[in-house]
Amino acid sequence: MFKNREEAGELLAQKLTAFRDDPHAILLALPRGGVVVAYQLSLALHLPLDVLITRKIGAPENPEYALGAVSETGAVYWNREALLGLSLSDRDLKSAVRVQEKEVARRVALYRQGRSFPDLTDRTVILVDDGLATGATFFASVATARQGNPRRVIGALPVGPRTTVQEARSLVDQLIVLRVPEPFYAVGNFYRDFEQVEDREVLQYLNLAEEAFLTKKQPSLNQPQTGGTDTEREVSQ
Repeated sequence: MFKNREEAGELLAQKLTAFRDDPHAILLALPRGGVVVAYQLSLALHLPLDVLITRKIGAPENPEYALGAVSETGAVYWNREALLGLSLSDRDLKSAVRVQEKEVARRVALYRQGRSFPDLTDRTVILVDDGLATGATFFASVATARQGNPRRVIGALPVGPRTTVQEARSLVDQLIVLRVPEPFYAVGNFYRDFEQVEDREVLQYLNLAEEAFLTKKQPSLNQPQTGGTDTEREVSQ
């Protein structure tokens, strides 16, 4: 088990040292939990960190069961196997997409703070999340990254089930996964601390990563931040 997302990120960084200080590489984290993992990668590898916002499309009677996912650029992934057992019309599916698009738009406005989606042309994109389950959000994120014409797309994940990992591996140029346990029930089962990450924490990690990348310093979330907002000091403590 991982102690927490921070430890998972530190361990992943050890597998990605070839990309340290790579001027063509960029980390794209899947919020919210993926941002915590990717923050550690950003510090260790001296790479810029941004987000790729993707939302799971849940089943009508079981929102946690992913039928697919939609990303901030409009890329949609459908789990065809999951859809086979449900009698959903095109109208139902479009309605489900619209619901998640609203949350995607909210997060884009909040997390990007007016910034545009990063230019991925000819870059090495490292997609980071805190784990795979059905893989829906990760697969939609890969499709989104590919739209940007990157040089390579690399997946960096702490944990995932074997079948999903195999599918993910076929979609990216390289996949780094630290644990592929069997049986697999849920990502959270492999972390001692898997508390929900809040929006304010995502913003804090993104701001600290940007500061560290620009100055080559590595501020710690365990140290109080002087001169910051009340929210920043609260997260730091």
